[in-house]
Amino acid sequence: MIQYLNVFFYDIYPYICATVFFLGSWLRYDYGQYTWRASSSQMLDKRGMVIWSNLFHIGILGIFFGHLFGMLTPHWMYAWFLPIAVKQQMAMILGGVCGVLTLIGGAGLLWRRLTNQRVRATSTTPDIIIMSILLIQCLLGLSTIPFSAQYPDGSEMMKLVGWAQSI
Repeated sequence: MIQYLNVFFYDIYPYICATVFFLGSWLRYDYGQYTWRASSSQMLDKRGMVIWSNLFHIGILGIFFGHLFGMLTPHWMYAWFLPIAVKQQMAMILGGVCGVLTLIGGAGLLWRRLTNQRVRATSTTPDIIIMSILLIQCLLGLSTIPFSAQYPDGSEMMKLVGWAQSI
């Protein structure tokens, strides 16, 4: 039974997710092109917006590009100047910093959205749910750092990188 669950979640499910993402995005673009929008609350009240927004966006971009380059760059491209153990240390430190920036900025933006009357009046329930999900996901990602530190040689990280590249 465990074997089947492993095959489903690690071999089949990523393709299901990618298909739903691309097909859903394509259909949404075709049938509801002008319904894609992000309601900005910056013009309603700028207090706290600059710091929280910058922290969140710098952190989330660092996380995105860290995962993109860290997991999808083949090992042979950096093996001659970057040992696996050093790559893992960099991933934990830089990923942790970017994760904390995202968490602080996102929490500030969510707090602002919930407590500022003008911003709250224009917020929708999906806005609040999406921000909450992003913060929970960020916390989950940050909680993996101590587990990664238990394997300082980078062997477990390379298994994950191999899996990500095989998809």
